[in-house]
Amino acid sequence: MTHKAGFVNIIGNPNVGKSTLMNALVGEKLSIITSKAQTTRHRIMGIVNGPNYQIVYSDTPGIIRPHYLLQKNMMQFVDAALVDADIILYVTDVVEKMQKNPSYIEKLSMIEVPVLVALNKIDKSSEDEVRELMSQWQALLPKAGIYPISALEGFNLDSLLQHVLDHLPPAPPWFEKDRLTDKSLRFFASEIIREKIFLNYAQEVPYCTEVEIEDFKETPDRYHIQAVIYVMRDSQKGILIGKKGAALKKTGTQARLDMEEFFQKKVYLELFVKVLPNWRESRSRLRQFGY
Repeated sequence: MTHKAGFVNIIGNPNVGKSTLMNALVGEKLSIITSKAQTTRHRIMGIVNGPNYQIVYSDTPGIIRPHYLLQKNMMQFVDAALVDADIILYVTDVVEKMQKNPSYIEKLSMIEVPVLVALNKIDKSSEDEVRELMSQWQALLPKAGIYPISALEGFNLDSLLQHVLDHLPPAPPWFEKDRLTDKSLRFFASEIIREKIFLNYAQEVPYCTEVEIEDFKETPDRYHIQAVIYVMRDSQKGILIGKKGAALKKTGTQARLDMEEFFQKKVYLELFVKVLPNWRESRSRLRQFGY
């Protein structure tokens, strides 16, 4: 039987459920999830293998109009995903305005590879409203397959998967068949910490922070991890640490427990907070952080 393999790149606006869908399709929590926009900053691949296929899903940052260099670099991940895809999976939801980011919709209408539109969060809408939205998306993108889904509830993902398999090109595997992702354990450690920052802190603080793993060592019984959380101002450092270090301790404890579940091993985690003014506009710092 012919082997199929290809890149299925997931794009869409912030907060439509791209990362939730990616995790559901892969069967593992590879992308961090919060209710805040721009939680995903990197392009993260999740690999699904079958006897005669390999699907390389790719989660990307939400489409935004960049206001600083970090956001511009994040949008480069999205633009690259449009270029190297074998299938584009465009995620929208039942509350999003269809006119949002029309330039990307225009790109989708002209792209040569198959385009699938995942209409997410249908559990929050009526059947008639879903049908109407599907009709509107089909009129906007006549060549696309339109799939009503609930990534959170796992509804209709089997149909979406079958469509992906039907349009996957014949090819040998791009990665080893036991590979789950292109990212390292260090990367996931930093992402887990960043997720807890997004969950625990309000306003601008999460958007002004970056996490770097300074030391990552494995012993027979545990991982020893030292991480630095960079902020842009002294006031943000104080907020992150909290009174007598309580806020940072809470974040560290939550991150450690999630790491232990993800790594299936005990974790000793040390967190430090440092001020790095205006790192979001520094090309050298952004390269250091993988952007």
